[in-house]
Amino acid sequence: MFNTKVINKFQSLSTPFYYYDLELLEETIDSLMKSIDNRKFKIHYAVKANANKSILNIVKSKGLGVDCVSGNEITKALGVGFSPEDIVFAGVGKNDEEILKGIKSNIFCFNCESFQELQIINELARGQNKIVNIALRINPNIDAKTHHYITTGLNENKFGISQNELNEIINNWSGFNNLNIIGLHFHIGSQITNFEVFKSLCLRINELQKWFLNRGISFTHLNVGGGLGVDYVNVDENLIPDFKNYFKVFEEILDVHPHQKIHFELGRSIVANCGSMISKVLYVKKGDSKKFIIIDAGMTELIRPALYRSHHKIENITSNENSETYDVVGPICESSDVFGISVRLPKTKRGDLVVIRSAGAYGEVMSSNYNLRDKVKHYYSI
Repeated sequence: MFNTKVINKFQSLSTPFYYYDLELLEETIDSLMKSIDNRKFKIHYAVKANANKSILNIVKSKGLGVDCVSGNEITKALGVGFSPEDIVFAGVGKNDEEILKGIKSNIFCFNCESFQELQIINELARGQNKIVNIALRINPNIDAKTHHYITTGLNENKFGISQNELNEIINNWSGFNNLNIIGLHFHIGSQITNFEVFKSLCLRINELQKWFLNRGISFTHLNVGGGLGVDYVNVDENLIPDFKNYFKVFEEILDVHPHQKIHFELGRSIVANCGSMISKVLYVKKGDSKKFIIIDAGMTELIRPALYRSHHKIENITSNENSETYDVVGPICESSDVFGISVRLPKTKRGDLVVIRSAGAYGEVMSSNYNLRDKVKHYYSI
């Protein structure tokens, strides 16, 4: 992936840093959009995956909307130039200030996660003399078969409205005078690679639509969330996710009524593989039974391995020697600051450049200055 010219440029830069291949990002979005045969499909990019301005500019230029989960993400999206009509606002804990920002900005829709949230938004909208669009985020009780920290659609998760609460909402429907309840919203988790999970989601949505229709209620919008995963192991073989078969699941199984539009909220699958973390080897340390490569990037720059024990492909791009086995670790004063255990890499020495792949999603956006670390820079296609 990195030719000699790029590697030479990397060696002249202060490490660690994020590197974004914007050409790959454009190719990924183009592939995504070509996979949508159904004009009723609308894609919203999940800003939480990566809020880098250059990335958002490309997302906007390709005609995608955005999915925001905070008031500041709404502000960022509007500042980049997204139309309020292309913004949906999700999140289980929206505060009053954030809700008012969405109301005053005339965003397209709030994805609401509880009966009490409906009451609060209705009250705040009344105070602004406005009627706002609402989608009911329902917890479908579906196992996303992913890491338990990033599954969101089970009954014990904090997200969404329990199906047991729906009768209470319907019984109070007429009291929400400042809400226009236009749709249903679902999101069952992240990094989902088993398409059977999405099939199960479609079947559950079909059941819920019938449940509402039997009570005389229909919706113009269905938001099926996101969650499509990427291949963190065979990165180069699968740089662009299988968007075609992902959308095919919804085209074939979801019962879409003639008047309905289907919304998706994809994040990781769009940006993960366009980003890498570039780091330099500080030390090669021998333990009793293993060798450690200590690099200058840490969990402060890429927290996913420490937080989820997630796998990222690691490469030494400046050594061509025979391979050895190492644990690749960062400099942070935490034993969890580990990027890979028993990783096969070319024989490595101090000063070598190490690349941690697929860091475009939840890398820069989750970074911190723990240990009073400096905020690192980012660079684009060289």
